[in-house]
Amino acid sequence: MTTKNNNWDYAASVESTAHIKLNKKYALYIDGKWVEPSSKKYFTTHNPHNEERIAEIADANDHDVDLAVKAADRAYKEVWSKISASERGKYIFRIARLMQEHARELAVIESLDSGKPIRESRDIDIPLACNHFFYYAGWADKLEYAFPNQKKEALGVAGQIIPWNFPLLMAAWKIAPALATGNTVVLKPAETTSLTALKLAEIIHASGLPPGVVNIVTGYGHTGAAIVSHPKVAKIAFTGSTAVGKLIQRSIAGTTKKATLELGGKSANIIFDDAPIDQAVEGIINGIFFNQGHVCCAGSRLFVQENVAEKVIRKLKHRMQSLQIGNPLDKNTDIGAINSAEQLSIINKYIKIGIKEGSEFFQSKCVLPKKGYYCAPTLFINVAQSSVLTQEEIFGPVLSIQTFRTVDEVIQKANNSPYGLAAGVWTDKGSKIFNLTSKLKAGVVWANTYNKFDPSSPFGGYKESGYGREGGLHGLAAYLK
Repeated sequence: MTTKNNNWDYAASVESTAHIKLNKKYALYIDGKWVEPSSKKYFTTHNPHNEERIAEIADANDHDVDLAVKAADRAYKEVWSKISASERGKYIFRIARLMQEHARELAVIESLDSGKPIRESRDIDIPLACNHFFYYAGWADKLEYAFPNQKKEALGVAGQIIPWNFPLLMAAWKIAPALATGNTVVLKPAETTSLTALKLAEIIHASGLPPGVVNIVTGYGHTGAAIVSHPKVAKIAFTGSTAVGKLIQRSIAGTTKKATLELGGKSANIIFDDAPIDQAVEGIINGIFFNQGHVCCAGSRLFVQENVAEKVIRKLKHRMQSLQIGNPLDKNTDIGAINSAEQLSIINKYIKIGIKEGSEFFQSKCVLPKKGYYCAPTLFINVAQSSVLTQEEIFGPVLSIQTFRTVDEVIQKANNSPYGLAAGVWTDKGSKIFNLTSKLKAGVVWANTYNKFDPSSPFGGYKESGYGREGGLHGLAAYLK
């Protein structure tokens, strides 16, 4: 079988699945044991590439969540808050090493379950997830240096809810700082991408971490709601949609629960006429298409200075035609599968809206696989500032393009959004970069690059993109009182 586009035919180079170990059915990981759901209910997780069944996943109800939270509370009071900080760091370090040893298996499972290309899982997601555990392992016994002259204490039980776009990385972002600061955890992964979190539970078990310190419960929205509303949960860490984030805010209002919310985004990617154009085009592709637009900080709004717009759009269209779309496990693949039929339906709905609004429409001429959930990379050119495509998060490989003339104009346009998660600036002038970083309402601003992450750098947004920061020292502070 070959992967085809307009320029090349590549022989398939599919990553083997022979080395991975997956169960046909997964229970809940509570108090250091695998526990059957009290309802006896399971749901199926599918491979978005071919729609085949991968495994059955336990559907936790309120009773199961209650067991997990009580186990975490007991572990916090009796074990985790009593052992030394350096000992906590050793456990976290051990988890990181075991994750490294299982990196190839984790990468393949991530691509099987989520649909993202194996190159992204192998080279970005899994190494970054390991690095977060390594980074926070180092901070565990140094909190007095992180927060000098302050008496900091752990919060207790942290309830954590993560999305489907970076399943293992989001788990690492949340679990590692919580453990380093002396908290215990109840984590709920997304229902469509639970497998790497459950493999992480196996790794955590193998590390010898005391029972109850980390509990992983799977299920739908009702499972997450039970975590949020549980009286023994002291902190909620949520990554997901703005709509659900607002529900969580309302739910915990009037309680003593702390929260960090990392929500939706409609991030601006700004190209000035003095930018390195070829590098910028590759940055655009990386910012929206390589990850199928499934990054909350995806550069889905492109602003190009008017006098280079024609050149940038021409090069962008040419580069889009060379993107390989297909089997996520094929090492040639640039763009994998959309995670679910529901998400693909949402993306197609927005594409129809964009066509109806009258924006210039361009889609790369590629042959999509007959099975699975796939969407061709899509451009909308000369999009109005009031367009639905400009204002609403699509979470797919759809890019809207606007032009601008002056710095003040692009700052005004970029900030004219309910979101404020990230932005990118492409220019040869350092002064221009610093000017924009001080005026763009975005939690992260990349300069002459896009979608670069590091465990030591804080990440989070403004406005409807949430509040609080994860990563770096900020990530520690969110789990301390």
